Amino acid sequence: MTDTGTVVTTDTPLRAVVGEKTAKALAAHLELHTAGDLIYHFPRRYDERGEHTDIRALTVGEEVTLLAQVQSTTVRPMRARKGTMLEITIGDGSGATLTCTFFNQAWRERDLRRGRWGLFAGKVTEFRGKRQLNGPAYQLLRADASQDEAAEEIEEFAGALIPVYPAAAAVPTWVIARCVRTLLDTLRPPDDPLPAAVRANRGLVGLGTALREIHRPSSKEELYRARHRLKWDEAFAVQLTLAQRRARAAESPALARPRTDTGLLAAFDAALPYELTEGQRRVGEEIAADLDGSHPMHRLLQGEVGSGKTLVAVRAMLQVVDAGGQAALLAPTEVLATQHHRGIAAQLGALGRAGELDGDSRGTRLALVTGSLGAAARRATLAEVAAGTAGIVVGTHALLYEGVDFHDLGLIVVDEQHRFGVEQRDALRAKAAQPPHVLVMTATPIPRTVAMTVYGDLETSTLSQLPRGRSPIASHVVPAAEKPAYLDRAWQRLREEVQAGHQAYVVCPRIGEATGDEDEEPPSDAESARRPPLAVTEVAPLLAEGPLRGLRLGVLHGRLPADEKDAVMRRFAAGELDVLVATTVIEVGVDVPNSTVMIILDADRFGVSQLHQLRGRVGRGSAPGICLLVTEAVEGSAARERLDAVASTTDGFKLAELDLEQRREGDVLGASQSGRHSHLRLLSLLRDAKLITEARAEAAELVGDDPDLSRHPALAASVAALVDEERAEFLEKG
Repeated sequence: MTDTGTVVTTDTPLRAVVGEKTAKALAAHLELHTAGDLIYHFPRRYDERGEHTDIRALTVGEEVTLLAQVQSTTVRPMRARKGTMLEITIGDGSGATLTCTFFNQAWRERDLRRGRWGLFAGKVTEFRGKRQLNGPAYQLLRADASQDEAAEEIEEFAGALIPVYPAAAAVPTWVIARCVRTLLDTLRPPDDPLPAAVRANRGLVGLGTALREIHRPSSKEELYRARHRLKWDEAFAVQLTLAQRRARAAESPALARPRTDTGLLAAFDAALPYELTEGQRRVGEEIAADLDGSHPMHRLLQGEVGSGKTLVAVRAMLQVVDAGGQAALLAPTEVLATQHHRGIAAQLGALGRAGELDGDSRGTRLALVTGSLGAAARRATLAEVAAGTAGIVVGTHALLYEGVDFHDLGLIVVDEQHRFGVEQRDALRAKAAQPPHVLVMTATPIPRTVAMTVYGDLETSTLSQLPRGRSPIASHVVPAAEKPAYLDRAWQRLREEVQAGHQAYVVCPRIGEATGDEDEEPPSDAESARRPPLAVTEVAPLLAEGPLRGLRLGVLHGRLPADEKDAVMRRFAAGELDVLVATTVIEVGVDVPNSTVMIILDADRFGVSQLHQLRGRVGRGSAPGICLLVTEAVEGSAARERLDAVASTTDGFKLAELDLEQRREGDVLGASQSGRHSHLRLLSLLRDAKLITEARAEAAELVGDDPDLSRHPALAASVAALVDEERAEFLEKG
């Protein structure tokens, strides 16, 4: 009960629990508004008395909360102005120390006596080569437990485990701890929404116990049990959401698109100049069976760069065309859409030119719909799409616009799924009379638990083999700052490949002066302090006048007009250019088998998966590929270790796990995709694989028995709170 006699529940506004002033600070700085928000604001770590926080690991600019002991205090007059400066030295027991300074606050010396332990919070700065905290907030741990007025502080901090919360300068961790302590003393224990059978099967503690122990753990064992239960709630909520989506999809009717032995697909297979890999045959059979089903296919096709996903998709599209339907391939950029159109046209040959003089009568027509189509070409193309004569339609977001109507849309293929929002996919689905089959493709290898958690409503197929004749790619780190001669050798190596008749890419992280372009990432706070990333428009002329003088250079980036981008790609594909200086616009889908070398400048500015995608553009023919990762990151730094890892393996799944380790996992679950407060904060997609697998099995069983959770209303409400509508959409779009 609060002082007013009101029962405190998770919906109670915080002002009724902690007072108006503190509630305003919690709302303004941490987006905590209700008792439920606060009780689910979990500690990010726990400090232990006697166990030190490693002061040596602190970096300048970092906001920190340290458990440390006062080792010395000094008060002295300031030199440049009137007043005094109190300087204290704190240590963590490891021998490392940190200086804390207070200006004109000599009275603090009475509290900050040698030997006192406390929590110190502030931003790490540097003065004359020494790291320090300037005017930190602090909370001293009281040593005397006999004083009644100190009892709460002692209880909070004298135990073995001290919670350290995600905090703000205006609301330090001990203020949050005090608010949580008040809340735990007044909160009515919440009803446990988890079915008793699930709790018993999995040995899970009750929700009330878990919430108390995660904030005020009585032991490490109880803390582990509390975290395990709360992680389970997160995993179970996500898996129930996905299980319900799978159940709804299974109920939707779809028009079956069976395979025939005498149609386009059979003719296409007979004309293939090479054999399908075992993986392509197996995945092809899975997709063919789905297309012949009475419910819409929802399948994720993942595979390494160059594993032949597009060929699998083309065969699926031809099966649908054979059955009287149309197929649409949605690509994220015009460059990629045009590349797909050109590649599929080459694969189909006469089978894609029905009605033309050299066309095959058994064939269909292939259409390209992009935003840059001229008015006359657009009218003609859209007429073919509406009439159904264009059986395969390749396009960008332009496919979603009003006025693009299909005769009978039976299959949607989404390339590089992560680049599209759920509303865009839904807009394309709405153009079909009945729910169409959906095939989602990605060249970014996905760890198993991510596939279960983010793409859990899709059946998953994986292509792991590379087609015969594909060459290996050797990758090397070029430490430009430490060994400039290595960079000179990199340009020489590129020239050697060109002289041997091959072509090359040079990749930069930025276009040029302007920012906010489709193929540029905004700089982080840390990056903004470094020199600007190298830019295509600045690097290209320097290369043309310097190490690559005499070679034929082209420039490609997202700010070029569509016709110019297409012209550059055509010239490069035709061998009229030796080197393409580009941004990540070439990351996916660009297929020029004669390209054998790629030099990535400022490679440490790219993510692990992005580097893996980029290097997949070389070695696509019979000659071996080489990828050179140029960086100024010093040996031993996290950025350099990341590049060394990329250079050491071509296993995309290993790299995907490394990428996941180095990113905030909340991004994978969509926490940064939404402005709303999220309760998905404990689950680790790497460390909690077993738990996620168990939650998926329990969710499937429960939804199979009670699809709408109508017999479990408390659980349904809990799922809605943990996975709100925006989060559910993020899970669907992946």
